[in-house]
Amino acid sequence: MIKKGIKQLIAEAEKRSEGISVEAAKARLGDANTVFVDIRDVRELEREGMIPGAFHAPRGMLEFWVDPDSPYYKPVFTEEKTFILYCQADWRGVLAAATLADMGMQNVLHLVGGFGEWSKAGAPTAPKPQKKKSP
Repeated sequence: MIKKGIKQLIAEAEKRSEGISVEAAKARLGDANTVFVDIRDVRELEREGMIPGAFHAPRGMLEFWVDPDSPYYKPVFTEEKTFILYCQADWRGVLAAATLADMGMQNVLHLVGGFGEWSKAGAPTAPKPQKKKSP
């Protein structure tokens, strides 16, 4: 039997992370000091699109991509920027933002309501960028 359910984990993570509303996040779209980070599965991106210019970091790899000591490290995460994490409904976003805060990252927010609320608000979306094929 589990000792904590997902509702409790999310509630605890909400106390350790900070959210940003869709309206406030829309105002940061295109801001050079803000990076939107889509943590959804690639199939979700292909099916629903994403926030224009977002960096895709699958939830399962996020901690590995953030840690400079990891062989999977991605330098984008050490830039002096604000990171807005989002998933579909903000459950994974809350958990991920809290985890990155626990790792010592600053300026990490989660998009309240996730991509679902972003889309419902009529905010801009774009198709998932296609990978460049090798010659």
